[in-house]
Amino acid sequence: MADYPLPKFHFEVTWRGSKIGFTEVSGLDFETEVIEYRDGASKEYNKTKQPGLTKFSNITLKRGTFQSDNDYYKWWKETRFFQEGNSTGSKYRTDVTISLLNENHDPIVVWVAKNAWPTKIQSTDLKADGNEVAIESMELVHEGLTVEYR
Repeated sequence: MADYPLPKFHFEVTWRGSKIGFTEVSGLDFETEVIEYRDGASKEYNKTKQPGLTKFSNITLKRGTFQSDNDYYKWWKETRFFQEGNSTGSKYRTDVTISLLNENHDPIVVWVAKNAWPTKIQSTDLKADGNEVAIESMELVHEGLTVEYR
């Protein structure tokens, strides 16, 4: 085992049994809200603090745009189809697994977003004098994030 921090550039994202390459993943954070309370009969002149509900950030995934690859749009369209009342159940929700890999391509840190679905799709910006790769992004909402260190 090496005694150095892990680089963040070697990762994979898996959903619906497929591994998809991305250039960037952000929003893997969560926080617990603080509940402040003070009993009126307390002899202390300060509030106590207790843990409350946990909030999860939306996850943003970015990748290069490829010809004839519209998986982002298809998944978002399934979500819209459900919202318009033309389907039943929650089949468009899926767990998304994000793994930070070591030099042997083994997962070292694994994040699992529970019941994720796309809330926003952003196509690339177009620029006549640009010299960059076309990048598209998808924002996911989810119902919980677990983190496992292996």
